[in-house]
Order: sequence, then structure tokens, then C-alpha cells
Amino acid sequence: MKKIASKISLPLGKQLLSRREKVLLIAIVVYSLIPTFGGLLRLVDLANGTSMLPDNLRALGAPLPIVFHILASFVFCIFGAVQFLPSIRRNQPAMHQMVGRFVAIAGCVSAATGLWMTVYFVFPAELQGSLLYVARIVLGIAMIGCIFRALVAIRSKNVPQHSAFMLRAYAIGQGASTQTFLGISWMVLTETELLGVQRDVQMVFAWVLNLMVAELLIKKLLRPRRLQTPSLDVARARTQTHPS
Repeated sequence: MKKIASKISLPLGKQLLSRREKVLLIAIVVYSLIPTFGGLLRLVDLANGTSMLPDNLRALGAPLPIVFHILASFVFCIFGAVQFLPSIRRNQPAMHQMVGRFVAIAGCVSAATGLWMTVYFVFPAELQGSLLYVARIVLGIAMIGCIFRALVAIRSKNVPQHSAFMLRAYAIGQGASTQTFLGISWMVLTETELLGVQRDVQMVFAWVLNLMVAELLIKKLLRPRRLQTPSLDVARARTQTHPS
């Protein structure tokens, strides 16, 4: 953290983030903490042998991948949000690069441990069916692939492509937040919990929703707008050829 702090240098009187960016960052952090809170309680259970959450035989039998998954997901979601703020990218490129390395590693660890748990843990049918199993495998691999594509793009100085693939990876990584939000909303409205196929559909829908939002942001913010430069060039050529 001291190394990151040393990378921050601002002109006198200039703020690191704008007010709009602060509001956006707080909203993303709060949204990310929805599933993280339960994950942190699980870590306390594993560390102290307490029982704040219902017993989970999978967690008790193989706690290490769960610990790495929770911590890596927390770093990826929280610090990943900072990486998308324009002020950080524009005014603190060294900080953006330094934090980005930790975010990329955390994202790969989160996805890899998620894949490991999907393959090797035995879930009850009401908690994971074939649909959710396949989705977790595909999206876990896709998340790692997006991070690697983003790293290749930035080494080639292709900033828009780098940002686009990192945003896609972030959308996949934030799936747990949307899943938890939708699940809690359903329970509040219906006083019932989704299980079986319905739960699978809800979980997959959360990822689809996140990726749709990511693609909309990529299209709106990252892809260069098509300017009518050809017509302008033709007009200039005509003016030079036939001066008034």
C-alpha cells in the first residue's frame, strides 16, 4: 500500500476524484459488499469455529479455495471499481497501472477458485443444476480469457480494447452481487426462496444482465464515434481546388 501511495501526486488544490465519481465509487462499493458480507462471515466461521452461518460441509472439508475465492473476489470488485474512474486513469496513470496488476491477479484467482469449486464440490440439486454448472464453467473461463485479452491489448497500447475486456471481466466478477440482490428482492416480494431450476435461471440471468450493461457501456463510452470526416475532407478538397 505504501508503494501505491507513493504513486499518487496531485497538483495543489486538485481533488483526486470528482464529486460524481465519488458517488459512483460509493455505489459500486456498497453493491459489491452485498455478497462480500456473507463471505466475510464465512471466513470468520472458518477461522474461529463459530456458527454465525449454517454449517457448510463443503467449506469445512476444503476451506482453502473458499478463502482465496472470497478474498480475491473482494479485491477484484472493490479495487476494480477504482480502475474505471476517468480521473484515476487520466491523472494517476502510475497508480492505475500499479492497482491494475493486483486487480488482474485477483480476478484470475477469483475465477480459478470458482472453477475449482464448481468442478470438485458436490452441490445439492436444489443449489446447482446442469444449467448453473455449465454457466459457471463457461463464465469462469471467459473471465480469465477477458483478463488476458485485456493485458495483451494494453501491451499493444490498445487502450479502448483493454478497457472493454476488463469491463467484461468485471461484469462477470460482479455476478454474485447481482445474484444476491435479485435473490433478496425475490425473497422480500414473495417470502419464498428460489431453488432448483428457478434458482439456476435467476443466477444465470444475473450474469446476462451484467454483461448486457457492460456491452452498453462499451458501445457508449469506449468505442470511438464515427465522425463524418470523409465529407469534411471532400469539402476541404473542393475548397482548395475551386477557391471562391
